[in-house]
Amino acid sequence: MISPIIEEKTIERLRAYINSAQRIVITCHKSPDGDALGSSLALCHILRRLGKDVVVVTPDMAPKSLEFIPGVRELVVYTKHELRARNVLKDAQLLFCLDFNSMKRIDRLAELVGPLNVRRVLIDHHLDPDDDFDISISFPESSSTCELVFRVLMQMGLLRMMDRHAASCLYVGLLTDTGGFAYSCDNPEFYEILASILRRRIDRIGLYNKAMNTFSADSVRLQGYALSEKMELFPEQGAALITLSKEELERFNYNRGDTETLVNKPLAIPEIYWSVFLREDADKIKVSCRSQGDFSVSDICARYFNGGGHFNAAGGDYVGSLDEAIAAFHQVLNDLFPDNDNSQEQSIQEQE
Repeated sequence: MISPIIEEKTIERLRAYINSAQRIVITCHKSPDGDALGSSLALCHILRRLGKDVVVVTPDMAPKSLEFIPGVRELVVYTKHELRARNVLKDAQLLFCLDFNSMKRIDRLAELVGPLNVRRVLIDHHLDPDDDFDISISFPESSSTCELVFRVLMQMGLLRMMDRHAASCLYVGLLTDTGGFAYSCDNPEFYEILASILRRRIDRIGLYNKAMNTFSADSVRLQGYALSEKMELFPEQGAALITLSKEELERFNYNRGDTETLVNKPLAIPEIYWSVFLREDADKIKVSCRSQGDFSVSDICARYFNGGGHFNAAGGDYVGSLDEAIAAFHQVLNDLFPDNDNSQEQSIQEQE
């Protein structure tokens, strides 16, 4: 049995908000991933079946690797359709904010959303949400925002409206935000939710392969290069580090999403239980961390990389050079393992 974890008074308020609104906008965080897109588009499908006029506005483009999600091509992308995004938001009677805990996560779109005189509903599973929302459905212990959208629909009695398209969207979010059901899904109710979604006869194998096992030739070459030439191992600390500079990314014609699963690869090595990936962007270093067992990478990202996340899956943004971000990683090693040799001479090339 799936527990009703959301307070009934919250569900009743949400039902009243939806009933009183015709024009509804859904938005999610910058650089949307499978959970952000899956939860937003699933909710969009359901609300449209209720007869609502619904538009999903994203801060920027979805990665090409996720263009198979039902409804992606209907997104209003702010960086591409700024005027339409402005008009849609101006006319909105209700705003859903999915898979982010702070307005800063929606980048320049926050400049439009901030002044709006409209009710805002947060559905999210990240820590420490802001107080900018009329309704806040925040459960950091949940696997994903897609799980929470399912729970909202269940408690509102709307699962009957979940067709194959909506179910496919939710499946992709559950799948990608747990690394293929590898972490953040210890709650048995997760699998009851998954079973309910599978009953909608989605193309489980096809969606799995598209989300987890499909890469461009350039992406495969880039990941091969990163693992062969740029991965360093620190077995005494159970750690791995992968770094990629802007020049290296450009060499392999990098597109957003090409390195999505790269940080997970070192965890296949028996002595490695946490992994860090540093990717140089235009104005910052993108940090991704993964771990196994009882080792928290959320604390590391919060303390050293201006981020946070979940116990075994977290990330952040380091403002500085790639060399400085690498130095910050070594500071993590020094702080967590002061009695070990944390020199950079433990690279995989040297170990071989």
